[in-house]
This record gives sequence, structure tokens and C-alpha cells, in this order.
Amino acid sequence: MRLGIIGLPQSGKTTIFNVLTRGDQPIVTGGGRFEVHTAVIDVPDPRLEQVAALSAPEKIIFAKVTYADIAGLGGSSGGEISGPLLNQLSQMDGLMHVVRCFEDPNVPHISGEVDPRRDIAMMDGELLLNDLLTVERKLERLTDERRKGGGREKAEIEREMTLFERLQGTLSKEQPLRDIEVTSDEDRILAGFGLLTKKPILILLNLGEGQGPPAIDYLHKKSALASIQGQLEMEIAQLPPEEMGIYLEEYGISEPGMVRILQLSYDLMGLLSFFTIGDDEVRAWTIARGGTAHQGSGLIHSDLYKGFIRAEIIAWDDLVALGGLSAARAAGKLRLEGKDYVLQDGEVMQVRFNI
Repeated sequence: MRLGIIGLPQSGKTTIFNVLTRGDQPIVTGGGRFEVHTAVIDVPDPRLEQVAALSAPEKIIFAKVTYADIAGLGGSSGGEISGPLLNQLSQMDGLMHVVRCFEDPNVPHISGEVDPRRDIAMMDGELLLNDLLTVERKLERLTDERRKGGGREKAEIEREMTLFERLQGTLSKEQPLRDIEVTSDEDRILAGFGLLTKKPILILLNLGEGQGPPAIDYLHKKSALASIQGQLEMEIAQLPPEEMGIYLEEYGISEPGMVRILQLSYDLMGLLSFFTIGDDEVRAWTIARGGTAHQGSGLIHSDLYKGFIRAEIIAWDDLVALGGLSAARAAGKLRLEGKDYVLQDGEVMQVRFNI
């Protein structure tokens, strides 16, 4: 999973990046320049650790998430996002829009005063305008293609024109493309266009210490809204692990922002984790909700996908209660499932295959 952190200058993007990665990327005032910092982190999962404790493997491999702190948005594009910036944004599976809610006289807001609703609308407008320009250019090319003929079938061109006209109508009403449903075939057509308002988005309100979140609604599909005391949580995240819990409790924070935002991101992106167990490693894998055992086997190894026969499935907590795979198998608690079985979050899968 790749998540792009975006926001206006001085919104606290790098602060949030440091919270999520437990990093110490320098906080730079100013802004407007295109710049990207990335980090790949393990996804904490106590379930995986409990499963691993049953067999003491050589390695525990957690699922991974890539965060990219992307600067350059927020009025600097002049109406259209630059090629390098758009390329970075297009590679992301989802976006995290950091919205400034904190007051700091030493770091003035680029618009003069803090107004999170305005900032959300400003960023949405920039993404919407870029998508609208992309869609209109595609419609122009399709119109030329239909007029000239001699290439693809006319019916195929007409289907694409109908799709892009629908997108144009949605964007012209200042609605993001994530609000409309598209078929799997339409989704494949759109895959290469880097449409930014089609991506899931988490609106993250960046609060000052002790500040409550403002009453803001963001009523769009494939979106979520959350809040975090960014500066405070960055300072806590950079403490030694044995001290973090003390400070979280002192400030009344139930769980680290890194963990909470990861959980929100998984839900927003429609993802879940399943586990595999071997003598050398216990590993977490990430798959889309609704993914099948056959699809999951392909993530593990292409040979398992090609030679898939059956999958042995058990919930992680049942496995822990029984004491391991051997005990579960002896007790008849491993279910045999076929290719079309839909994996559930936290299940352990062993694949039977033959090549």
C-alpha cells in the first residue's frame, strides 16, 4: 500500500510523516516547491506476533506500507499539476490530506488565518481541476479518433466517450470521481490516467496540543475524516518504545497515531491481512477485501497459484488457542477451502498445491 501525504504549505505534512514513520525528517518552513520524502515501514500487528510465538521462526515479516511526504500542491500549480508532481501522486494507492487546525504565530498560514474548511475546499479544487483537464483532453482525442476513423471499432470509441462525458459532468459539478460507481471494465480503461479524485482520501485534521477537532463533515465516498495532535504525537513517536506508553497515558491518547491511522487507512483502502506459517518465517500478507484463497496464493508464490488444489484455513486466535498447526490439524480444526473461498481478516492459510 502506497499512501501520499499532501496538504497546503505549513499544514504539518512532514510532522505527520514523522508520526507515521517514527522518523525525524526536518520540518522546513516555506513551501510550494516540489519535493518528496518516502519511507517504508512495518505494519504493527500483535496478532502476527502471537502466531509467530507458536513456532519461534527465524523471521517475522510484517506487512509493509509506503508513505510519501509530497510537497508542491496548494496554489503552486497555476491550474494544472506539473508532470513530476502528477507522476508521484498517480503512483499512490490513496491520499492523506493533512489540514491545519493549529494556531502558531511563528508559522503563519499562507492564507493569513487558519480555516480548515477553506483549506479542504482549496485542495479539493486543485485536484478536481487537474482531473477535469485530463478528462477534457481525452474527450478531444476521442472526438478526433471518431472523426478520422480507420482505427478502433466505432462502438468501442463511443463507449469510452460516454464514460469520459460522465466523468466530465461529475467534475463540472465539483464532485470528486470517487463519488461515482464504475464497472470493472471502466476501471481498467481509467487505470492509466492518474485521476486523483478517484483515489480514496483520508482527511486528517492536524490539531494543536489539547485542541479539540472542529465540527467538519466530509460526505464523499471512499473517504474518511480523522484528527491528530500532530506535534505532540511526533514528539512521543520519537521516544524510546518503553517510554511511549507512559506519555500516551499521561496525555490521554488511547493508542499511537501511527497505529490508529494505519487501521483507518486499511479500512478506507478496503484491505485486510492474512498470515502464513513456515519453519523459517511467519508472514503477513495484504489483500483487498473480497480476495480469494486462490488470489492470496498468488501473492505468496506463482507456483502456488498455478498448482493450487486446496487451502487449509484457520482463524489466528483459534490457532493460538489450540497451540499451533500440528495441534489444530490433529483436532480437525483446519478447514479445507477451494479457490473461491473469500479470505477473512486475520486468517492463517496453508496452501496445498501440485506442479
